[in-house]
Amino acid sequence: MLHTFIRQTLFFSVIGLSFLNIAWAGQTASPSMLSDTCLGCHGPSGVSVGPAIPTISGMSDLYIVGAMLAYKYDNDADKIDEIIEADPDFEDVEFFERTSTVMNRIAKGYSEEEIKIIAKHFSELPFKGQKQNVDAGQAKTGAKLHEKYCEKCHEDGGSLAEDDAGVLAGQWAPYLEFTMADYANGDRAQPKKMKKKMQEMQEAHGDKAVGELIQFYANQK
Repeated sequence: MLHTFIRQTLFFSVIGLSFLNIAWAGQTASPSMLSDTCLGCHGPSGVSVGPAIPTISGMSDLYIVGAMLAYKYDNDADKIDEIIEADPDFEDVEFFERTSTVMNRIAKGYSEEEIKIIAKHFSELPFKGQKQNVDAGQAKTGAKLHEKYCEKCHEDGGSLAEDDAGVLAGQWAPYLEFTMADYANGDRAQPKKMKKKMQEMQEAHGDKAVGELIQFYANQK
């Protein structure tokens, strides 16, 4: 049921993008117009209402740009590095491989300049965490795990956008579970530091540590 809903939502988002591309032809679109297609999946103002999809409001613009370039160019590292090096605005953008169901098709509909506008638009909106049921005991353990293994990159309990590592605190637990599964099975590339820390954590605390970490992030509003 959930996967059917997601597929239908993504389908109509792609259709919406096609019509918007026709409407934008020959004119400069506003930030709100460019970002409208994102709202079908990522929710009003980029605040997700679907547990398998992340909230993108309040994310760093550099983080969003890096994700969009990965989708737009199908993780072609040489092409993306070339684009980053050629544009001073992309100087601090980091690229990591990402899997996609539909984002690669959506991202191809935007130019690099439009991606900048979209990224800036969502970065200036407030992040709103999700209210969800969590296991208080696991969340408490997860807080200690975060402090030891994750805080250096994901500062302020995973809530700081300025570190360009993505906002984890307050995201939907199912989204975090799917993302961690993608990392574990190799469908999504892990930064070297993250891979090392995750291995250390699981060797010391077992596979349950990942779930406890997720409960900590989900517990934050």
